[in-house]
Amino acid sequence: MASVPFKLEQRFFRALNSVVEPAVRRGIFSSRLLPTTMIVLESTGYISGQARRTPLFCQQFGSHVLISTGRGKRSFWVRNLQRNPEIEYFMGGRVYPAEAMVITGDMPVDSAQLPTLLKPLAGCLNALTARGWAFALLKSR
Repeated sequence: MASVPFKLEQRFFRALNSVVEPAVRRGIFSSRLLPTTMIVLESTGYISGQARRTPLFCQQFGSHVLISTGRGKRSFWVRNLQRNPEIEYFMGGRVYPAEAMVITGDMPVDSAQLPTLLKPLAGCLNALTARGWAFALLKSR
């Protein structure tokens, strides 16, 4: 049974996402021209099997997009990507198919797995995951 704070957190993010997601999906607050922008991640629910859309801030590194959460595995999108890394994301009003590499405390990253632009960040990513953060690196298909 989920605790009350978790349910409140879940309700808060669902309400926020219901307002932000449609705007970002249409390209508002989202641009391929900016290194830091917003995307809408479309993943498959790990329990329901239904499409789930989540607006997230991201950092672009060439053809890769890095997303993160300080909520770690409490974020449903992290669990969704762990079960099914084949996703789509909306950026700048367009949809992009991608594959996700999830980075958590249980699944740390080796710098050899990262694209050249991100290799220097491997230690930092792993240090943050040890503190409960989670990341996903999206690579366009």
